[in-house]
Amino acid sequence: MEKRKFLRKFIGDKAFYAMVLSVVMPIIVQNGITNFVSLLDNIMVGRVGTEPMSGVAIVNQLLMIYALCIFGGLAGAGIFTAQFFGSGNEEGVRHTFRFKVWLGVGLTIAATVILLAFGRFFIGLYLSEGGESDLEATMEYGLAYLRIMLIGLPPFMMVQIYASTLRECSETLLPMKAGIVAMLTNLVLNYILIYGHLGFPALGVEGAAWATVVSRYVEAAIVLIYTHTHARKHSFVKGLYRTLLVPRHLTLDIIVKGMPLLLNEALWSSAQAILNQCYSVRGLHAVAAMNISGTIINLFSVIFFSTGSAVSIVVGQQLGAGNMRKARDTDNKMIAFSMALASVSALLMLLTAPLFPRIYNTTDTVRDLATSLMRVHALFMIQISFLNAAYFTLRSGGKTMITFLFDSVSVWVISIPLAFVLSRYTAISVPWVYALVQAGDIVKCALGVYLVYRGKWLNNITGVSPVEE
Repeated sequence: MEKRKFLRKFIGDKAFYAMVLSVVMPIIVQNGITNFVSLLDNIMVGRVGTEPMSGVAIVNQLLMIYALCIFGGLAGAGIFTAQFFGSGNEEGVRHTFRFKVWLGVGLTIAATVILLAFGRFFIGLYLSEGGESDLEATMEYGLAYLRIMLIGLPPFMMVQIYASTLRECSETLLPMKAGIVAMLTNLVLNYILIYGHLGFPALGVEGAAWATVVSRYVEAAIVLIYTHTHARKHSFVKGLYRTLLVPRHLTLDIIVKGMPLLLNEALWSSAQAILNQCYSVRGLHAVAAMNISGTIINLFSVIFFSTGSAVSIVVGQQLGAGNMRKARDTDNKMIAFSMALASVSALLMLLTAPLFPRIYNTTDTVRDLATSLMRVHALFMIQISFLNAAYFTLRSGGKTMITFLFDSVSVWVISIPLAFVLSRYTAISVPWVYALVQAGDIVKCALGVYLVYRGKWLNNITGVSPVEE
């Protein structure tokens, strides 16, 4: 009897998984394509040498802070978008979109100014003596890559604004299709521009940057043009730009609920950059190994990360419709599904970890270190998938301050001090440092179980009356 009750709580029927997959699959495909392109991009640059690969990896670490700030800022407004859509309020969806535009423009201008002014300083933080690598060459590769990549920030911003709104309104296919076209564009241009084919000069890391920038403009054109030429399907675009004003009360609500998410992503991404900087004090071989392992880890994590992301869409819409019981039941099953997928991904990565680093034109030291880091990460994948799903659960109900405390405070209070001390004041190897930092999240995991179980996230923020339970 207890076993049957447990299964009903955490395992859905065919209709449930059909519903979840209809939302998740396009996200998986798009994220999978994005990460696969990143892998190919990484491999192509990695074939040039360790210094170019490391320079690109450092810059991408810095750009990740900007990207996650965009994601976090848009997610704050997106909580309202999903619930407005769930309650049938189209004007509310338009207002949240306009807020996203203002926020995205502000973050993009700030990121461009900061990285242009302090790019050399930030890259230099990752360059430590060790091995036979040329640190000055790595710096120059990084700066060249950075200057070009900044040109691609505006289209990236617009794609995120439109794609996030479309997903929150249950349209996941368009962003996926645009991502496929962008992936093919990036892949072809990488081949042409990095190595110099079809009469083009071999541009190396600059070619990789130009390929990414062009693909982003192609993706933005597809998403924006299609959305506005199919206004009947995407009705929120009707009258979308007749004004960019957002009602004061809604602006304040989004700021109160959403700014903790922006702050969370800013602090979390900065924390990841600092963690990688801690590993980098062991030498440039650690930077290269973290880059290789991180790219492959992201590819193996796509399925369960996408499932976690879908929690905020599916559960958020149910909360917006006022159906608290259904939201809780859906959340339980989606978290369990995400963790099951993570266990499969972990096993596959453990088995294949030694294969991928062999593709890169780098040293055996870097290859062996990358393999060890992937194996360590695989051991923590189920834990990571739960934390990801718990994060989106808390976010779906607008509990952004709790989300902030749950996500960012723990990494700054536990992970960073641990990595800083272990990397600088002990002689233990990088994989062991990495493992102990991951193990520090066990405390966060226990907190996540408590917060999800208590159900404080079961919250309607759009004013729709709750469905009777």
